[in-house]
Amino acid sequence: MSAGLKGIRLAVIGGDDRELYLIPELQKLGAYIVGVGFEKAFPIPGLTLASSLQEAVGQVDVLLFPMFGTDERGVVKAKYSDQPIVLNKEVLQAIPARVPLIIGFARPALKSVAEKMGIQLVETNTLHEITILNSIPSAEGAIQMAMEATTITIHGSESMVLGLGRCGWTLARMLQGIGAHVTGVARKSYDLARAVEMGFHAVHFSDLEDKIGRAELIFNTVPHLILDRGMLEKVARDAVIVDLASIPGGTDFEYAQMLGIKALLAPGLPGIVAPKTAGRILAQIYPQLILRHLTTMNVTVQSLVEV
Repeated sequence: MSAGLKGIRLAVIGGDDRELYLIPELQKLGAYIVGVGFEKAFPIPGLTLASSLQEAVGQVDVLLFPMFGTDERGVVKAKYSDQPIVLNKEVLQAIPARVPLIIGFARPALKSVAEKMGIQLVETNTLHEITILNSIPSAEGAIQMAMEATTITIHGSESMVLGLGRCGWTLARMLQGIGAHVTGVARKSYDLARAVEMGFHAVHFSDLEDKIGRAELIFNTVPHLILDRGMLEKVARDAVIVDLASIPGGTDFEYAQMLGIKALLAPGLPGIVAPKTAGRILAQIYPQLILRHLTTMNVTVQSLVEV
């Protein structure tokens, strides 16, 4: 059962449809929610709208930013906002020392500034309990995209999953369940051994260039340039690539297009294909996370006061 949040003030900033389901779930636990960037959304009962991010930071105990974080300029993606939301230096300076900033993915510049300013920054894209559960809608969405983009069935296809991490395992298992011939590509010996145990073909990344030509469907989960020009030269021209890695992905999309290979970038799938489920996943995990970090901050502040 989720922890109660009675009396705790939370700012939910930007996001997409996930937040429309997250907010009511947090309210059920007793949280008071201040929303930033929901002007164009249908009214959410009990939600207080702040006129700006800077206004919100002084009113709450915790800041909740979207899973995809910000872009390089600090702009927060906000589907329902009527104006840009920017996490800039002025906003960061206005955050009280006791208020944790919870965000899915924090760019290096934000990490550096937060550390210098003494802001407690909590990245949730590293939490297994979130990423494993989020891998379910991610995998379903990737398979849906592949079905729409290819002229063959998943059943009987030669499907290759690059990277056997938290999302890669879920995706490989789902593809196998549909009847695909699955090849798992990894670097660690124990991942390759597990792939064999689960009935997949196992390929080390060092051998990928020799094996990738047989793939009809390629799913990349590695956030590095794996499918570069040299690798794409080996890919069948009628293959379909679905890249689930965070922007900019692990594919040279421009070169893939030049070769006539259909390559699709698919970040943030949970919020696109299953926002209700994705929102409820966050609502399961955030309460304990919030309470844990508020307790830590209160102990730290109290220690400083006593000193």
